[in-house]
Amino acid sequence: MNTPLIITVAPNGAYKTKEQHPNVPLTAADLAQTAKQCLDAGAAMIHMHVRKPDGSHLLDAHTYLEATTAVRKAVGNELVVQVTTEAAQVYEPYEQMQIARDVAPEAISVGLREILKPEVPESDIQAFFIWLKHSNVMTQVILYDAADVQAWQRLRASGVIPENKWFLLFVLGRYSAGQTSSPTDLLPFLNADDGAYPWAMCAFGPQENACAIAAASLGGHARVGFENNLFLKDGTRASNNAALVKQVAQGAAVLGRPLATAQDIRSIFLN
Repeated sequence: MNTPLIITVAPNGAYKTKEQHPNVPLTAADLAQTAKQCLDAGAAMIHMHVRKPDGSHLLDAHTYLEATTAVRKAVGNELVVQVTTEAAQVYEPYEQMQIARDVAPEAISVGLREILKPEVPESDIQAFFIWLKHSNVMTQVILYDAADVQAWQRLRASGVIPENKWFLLFVLGRYSAGQTSSPTDLLPFLNADDGAYPWAMCAFGPQENACAIAAASLGGHARVGFENNLFLKDGTRASNNAALVKQVAQGAAVLGRPLATAQDIRSIFLN
């Protein structure tokens, strides 16, 4: 398998705290340090959340741009910097779509079910995805189950979603106490997916690495990090995000699959 494996690090998410792990990066300086460590471990993209001073979830253009600048100073263009529109039970669909327009980032993730709401006309969803396409924002569409995959395919078939170089993310499992994911959780997604676009996965708990390697063996890509998991494959706590990235890179080597660079990603997804 010669297609380079894209390893994305998701180092903090909307909820993880320093109390849960002292190396959860919350500030721009933290994110910059983590980005360099994860680049050296094999990551090619960083999925970046920003926080308020009290550590709570934030969607804010200035804070995103400040963090992006810090990461760029640390790694230059050697990582694709992806921001998120995640609601985290705080933001509404139009606020989420507006943050994308305000930041105009290189890359962004969008949870389909968070904007596909009864109060949002499909014409507004169409306008948003057309803007993403025309603005050349590399867009990863987050899908939480097979029903989300089917909704995504329906929107494409009906013309609401324009043809573009989209990237899918299959989320294995959910946030909950004791949540763990399994490689078999990939099967419903793969059975529903029509194979039109590249895909990656993220997973919860110490089987995160097993899920990542399963995805890599099936031609997919992997997102790992403290956002969803704090543990190494042996069940011990990871020292930092780079340790989780390194595990996937080692697994890719066993599979004989090369690692993607940021430039590889840009050549695939950006016009």
